[in-house]
Amino acid sequence: MNEITLIKPDDWHLHFRDGLMLNETVKATARCFARAIVMPNLVPPVTTGEMVAAYRDRIMAARPEGSSFEPLMTLYLTDKTTADDIKAAKKAGAVAAKMYPAGATTNSDAGVNSLDSLFPVFEALAENGMLLLIHGEVTEKHIDIFDREKEFIDRHLVRIVEKVPSLKVIFEHITTKDAADFVMSAREGVAATVTPQHLMMNRNDILDGGIKPHNYCLPVLKRSTHQEALRNAVASGSNRFFLGTDSAPHARHKKENACGCAGCYSAWSALELYTQVFEELNALDKLEGFASLHGPDFYGLPRNTETVTLVKEDWQVPDSIILPDGDPIVPFYANQTVRWKLK
Repeated sequence: MNEITLIKPDDWHLHFRDGLMLNETVKATARCFARAIVMPNLVPPVTTGEMVAAYRDRIMAARPEGSSFEPLMTLYLTDKTTADDIKAAKKAGAVAAKMYPAGATTNSDAGVNSLDSLFPVFEALAENGMLLLIHGEVTEKHIDIFDREKEFIDRHLVRIVEKVPSLKVIFEHITTKDAADFVMSAREGVAATVTPQHLMMNRNDILDGGIKPHNYCLPVLKRSTHQEALRNAVASGSNRFFLGTDSAPHARHKKENACGCAGCYSAWSALELYTQVFEELNALDKLEGFASLHGPDFYGLPRNTETVTLVKEDWQVPDSIILPDGDPIVPFYANQTVRWKLK
């Protein structure tokens, strides 16, 4: 097959950041995605309905001229979030709330310390037709970083899913066989997003031959056996798994640092790389479901009506992208050849 046409896809998990960076990140996403779930972990985080509306306005102002791209907004949960905050966020247009365990990843210091206190908030999300998006890792330093996703499932996620049966839950950017198995066997209303980096790489790609900071993301890449489980999950065609890039830009000097930032900026190549993965898996017939159908169906949103076409053509991801302030970003898969290209 040398060409494939898909219903225009959506990105169900990404980071736009803020300020001048929006002029880069919004354009990169709008080139091929109709909608995107926007993460709220700014500084300060997006914790109120008023902040949700203001952030959406800033994103809309950065859209390319003539673009119909639509940001889908989320609320950042803290220990102080209330049911009234959920109602206000819903009124401001938020479709979901994001739960970060405090300290789990970039700009998550204001995240959740006491999960038990949030069950009334989870109930409020369900009552207001909003989804719960979860960064599923525990953060205790004595727990091996490669085991933190499984520990979160066993300790917290099972309880959330069972205790609030009407709540739709998305286990974001899953990285392990444990997570894939959990999602596949969970009750209705549980799904997961999967990133290009976790489908294409494993922990050797961070550590073998020297540390590679631009492949460092959180949750961290795992063993090849976990990578294979994720690949099998998306190739199965199950509607519980769908596209979420977790595209997360950081200026080069913040990645190549004594304590470098976590995140892979994949917006300029993600759709093409997903296509490459599905071709490797002999599952191109499952790509449209993963990229374009399962996400809107789970969120209860209409499927897109436009289409995009990819052609079999080699091209090289650039070694850097220059931000509006002059700082370079090293994109995911920099200097490497991609076998599919957006037409």
